[in-house]
Amino acid sequence: MTSAHVDTFARDHLPPPEQLPAFLFELPALQFPARLNCAAALLDRACAQGWGQRLCIRAPGGIAWTYADLQAHADRIAHVLVREMGVVPGNRVLLRGANTPMLAACWFAVVKAGAIAVTTMPLLRAPELRPIVARARITHALCDAALAPALEEVAAESDTLRTLRFFGGDAQDPRSLEGAMARHADPFPAVDTAADDCCLLAFTSGTTGVPKATMHFHRDVMAICACWPPHVLRATEDDVFIGSPPLGFTFGLGGLLLFPMAIGASTVLIDKPSPPVLVDAIRDFGATVLFTAPTSYRAMAPRGDELRATRLRKCVSAGEALAAATRALWREATGIELIDGIGATELLHIFISAREEDSRPGATGTPVPGYRARVVDADGCEVPAGVVGRLAVQGPTGCRYLDDDRQREYVRDGWNYTGDAYVMDTDGYFHYQGRTDDLIISAGYNIAAPEVEAALLQHEAVAECGVVGVPDEERGQIVKAHVVLRPGHEGDAATVQALQEFLKATIAPYKYPRAIAFHQALPRTETGKLQRFKLRELA
Repeated sequence: MTSAHVDTFARDHLPPPEQLPAFLFELPALQFPARLNCAAALLDRACAQGWGQRLCIRAPGGIAWTYADLQAHADRIAHVLVREMGVVPGNRVLLRGANTPMLAACWFAVVKAGAIAVTTMPLLRAPELRPIVARARITHALCDAALAPALEEVAAESDTLRTLRFFGGDAQDPRSLEGAMARHADPFPAVDTAADDCCLLAFTSGTTGVPKATMHFHRDVMAICACWPPHVLRATEDDVFIGSPPLGFTFGLGGLLLFPMAIGASTVLIDKPSPPVLVDAIRDFGATVLFTAPTSYRAMAPRGDELRATRLRKCVSAGEALAAATRALWREATGIELIDGIGATELLHIFISAREEDSRPGATGTPVPGYRARVVDADGCEVPAGVVGRLAVQGPTGCRYLDDDRQREYVRDGWNYTGDAYVMDTDGYFHYQGRTDDLIISAGYNIAAPEVEAALLQHEAVAECGVVGVPDEERGQIVKAHVVLRPGHEGDAATVQALQEFLKATIAPYKYPRAIAFHQALPRTETGKLQRFKLRELA
């Protein structure tokens, strides 16, 4: 079908057809038209069918937007993008900010304009933003004014990022988004994009520390709304969604924005959703559907009596493995059975899960309608029930890395290999066994060990280092660094603190090692390769 993109960078850098997974569109709800703009399908359709005055997004400080309010904000921003910033369909627009109504409006504006939204975590610093901007050839950015310095530093060095606007700051600033929005009041007709035009680049660090951009089409966004939510979550238009994952995570984008809007429900966006703040917000906003990681559920469980007095009725866990003990703890504390699920940035959202009444302790669940999953050996042959192997998945979404040779590793013979080790029982339930690579998953955050190692090696005291994930009861895993110091430095508590503070200032704070051990030497092969498995054994 004919692309609407004027800037064809994304389409020109798709993986070749022979490296793509098989895409399945077996459900009736997955029969999409050739022309599709997902922002129009979710937002403009909502207003056109009479949902305009329904509550859509709330936030602390008394902010309450209807669907019509969100549409008006998105349309104004889209006009700014096109008429003042020079955005054309296919341009990549970086979005940077905490979870706020304005960030949501920016996402819809970019997609309505036919451009490609590149969502990023607000915690990322300049060294982490730099390769994202370079790899995606970012041309424009919409950024929270509070996060401006890091982005301005990157833009000053970039040969592509030329136009920035900031929101939430001084409206009199020439680069104020709100100031520009005031000049545009007309509706913005959504660009007539193809269903297979790219609308979202979501970055995942994977295991090498070199960022990978996953490419998602307009039809992919609508596909995830048609699979897991109606078949497993089963929320209604009266539900109020809330949670902790950033909109920069596809888990958060789906759970806190796309899924509620697909059914005419409302959502609550909190910029700093710590567990105590979440409990208070659930009470104050009357939230009924919660999305967060097991770490947060464990932290909130002591306030179970308070939560029992709220309207909360559905709780979704993803982002890291859900231990049977955490499931039991939450059920005893609140009376609510957790809905577990595993997803991947490459597949956009959850593809294995189970409804509350079908859940089993220690099991993630079964394939979500619309998806297939199997456990295979190193040769791609399916293994019998009870045997640990590699998870392989197919569905309406799948991996498309932007111009990246690692596509060959993730997709084999039409299947997506997620990097997870699983075992399937005789009833078809999938049980998580760990990661098959070096990705550390801590409190729902994906952390690449080599990236932490590279940052550690910048410190003057560090001669060598190896970073691994070690089991932790609260966070699932924590980052542990094994360090060889340079002469003249002592492996004491002061050095531990100094290294930790250095890393917090160098990379996103959630990536710092919560444990550091000092060694005379690290285990290596004869060729000098670090043996991380031996470091894990030390734990």
